Formats: sequence, structure tokens, C-alpha cells
Amino acid sequence: MKLRTVLLSAVAASALLLAGCSSTGADSSGSDSSASAGTGAWSYKDATGKVVKVDHRPKRVVVLNDLAISFIQYGLHPVGTFGQLTMADDARFKGLDTDGITQLGKAYGDIDLEQLAALKPDLVVTSVYPTDEKGTLDATAPGYGFKDMTQQKQVEAIAPVAEVEWGGKGQDVIEHVSDLAESLGAKESRIDAAEKRFDTAKDELTKAAKESDLRVVSMYADGDGAYVTRPSDEPTLQMYRSFGVDLVDPKPKGFYWGIYSWENAGQISGDVILLSQQGYQVADLEKQPTFADNPALTAGQVHSWTFPALDYASQAQYMHDLAGWLTESKKLS
Repeated sequence: MKLRTVLLSAVAASALLLAGCSSTGADSSGSDSSASAGTGAWSYKDATGKVVKVDHRPKRVVVLNDLAISFIQYGLHPVGTFGQLTMADDARFKGLDTDGITQLGKAYGDIDLEQLAALKPDLVVTSVYPTDEKGTLDATAPGYGFKDMTQQKQVEAIAPVAEVEWGGKGQDVIEHVSDLAESLGAKESRIDAAEKRFDTAKDELTKAAKESDLRVVSMYADGDGAYVTRPSDEPTLQMYRSFGVDLVDPKPKGFYWGIYSWENAGQISGDVILLSQQGYQVADLEKQPTFADNPALTAGQVHSWTFPALDYASQAQYMHDLAGWLTESKKLS
């Protein structure tokens, strides 16, 4: 699957191993953006330290699917998107207005450059993942969604590329994405309303986590084995842990993933499984002799891990769902 890059595109190579818009605001891990009343020049210091400049507020924006979801949630409408899944295959787009948004490819690193050029974008926005637990960013590596630096430079010849850091504390990333969306024209009132829903869902999740006392494991699986996410290295899971969710740390060492061969997959334990929407699904796991008797699997306490987008609206919905799952589930370990 190209698991979170092709699993994070190597989440930078070693880490990974697997895996129009409108605009005003500030963003990304210390980066910031500015635009004058929607008519003046726009600039943005991205996660890599690069200052992206456009002589007007970008209106035609092409966005990585992770960020496109957030932009749509905030009332923006990208002209195109790309990423590891198509909009049709990505559950996170369900219910969102995707009319008129061009799908530029069908898989990670698949970007139709002719289609991209035809869209006449003012800006392309993607993300960049740290390469280790210290949060190191490799400015020489391609941004997420690009096959390699050659492809990224081809894209940059069409429109400037801005990269948002997808690491560290989840709430920080949410704030950065919200600020960037506002700089591109999202209404502050819409973001504030989403933040209120987020705060309500946060309280729900915190209460459910405390009362249920359940252990939660986030994982991806394929023919090679099972990959358990290390909560401290995934911004969303880091945030859920800070809200009191008891997330399982994988035993195998490694950045972002703890990798279990199928021979050792029986070591994975937890009361609730959040299973990646990519890769093996429940029916596939039930066929694995070393995992078929996993307590959470046999109890039906498996739910889709969609890698919910890091915006207030998307997170509010997923946290509400997770709180419900914790409340309805039983202690198994």
C-alpha cells in the first residue's frame, strides 16, 4: 500500500519503511504566512524554512489529500488534490463537497503534470514528516506525496510548493493548518465554530478514556506483517494520549512503527484496535493464524483508523466516534 508514504515515504526513508481555494494567517512549526486583505502579496514561511511568495493571495490551490480535507472543512475549495489515496477511496472525504476538484493521480507519487499545469495553480501545498523522534526535517528530501525530488522540481516549475510539518504535537499541527487555511481565505468564524466542537469532543474523549480504562492499539497490516504505530511519533495519537487515551507502544524499536512479522503478531495486545483504512482489513486479519485469535479482533472491537485530518472539524468527529467506541467496548486485557 504505500502506507503512509510509502509509508511516510520513508518517512523519510528510514522512518517510514512503509506506508479554487481562497486566503490570511500564520502556520507551520514556527512558520507564518501573510496576505493583505485578500488583494495584496501573499507569503508563507514553510516548515523547511523556505519563504513561499505569491504576488496575490492564492486562489487556485492544489493540495495533498490530508490537507485538502482540512481546507474543505474550513470552507475552502482546492482545484486539485493528490496523495496516497484517491478521493473516492479515502473515507475521510465522505460527505465533503469535492465537486470540481481534480484528482491528479491514483497512488502515492502519481501526479499528472499535464493536468496540474492545466489547472493553472497559484500554489501547491503538501506536508513534510520528521525523520526521527527528535523531529528532524530533511530539507533535501521530497515533500510528502512526491515520488522524488525530480518530480517535486517539475511541480515547482508549475507553481510554488509550500510544506507543512506533520509531526510533533497534534494540537500544534491543527493550529498551523488552521492558520494557513485562514491565510488562504477561510473565515475565522468557521474555524472558531469547529474549534468549539473540537473542545466538546475532547471532553467526551477524556471522560470515556478515564471511565473505560481500555488499551488502544493503532496498526496497519499487509502480507509482510503488522505495523503498530508509535503514539509519540504520530501527531494525532500523541494528542489523544495527552487527552488520557491509553495507547499501546509497540515493543519493536523504530521510528513511527513497531514492526511485527506475522510469526510474532500474536504479541500485539489491546482492548480496541484502530485498523488503518489501507492494507489488510478485518477479514484479512482473521485469515492470519497467529492473529485470528486476537481478543480485540474476536470481540469485534476493531474500528477504522482513517488518519483523521489535522483540523478541528475532522478531529472533533473522530474523537466523538472514538469516545463512543471506548464506551461501548469491554476490557479484554
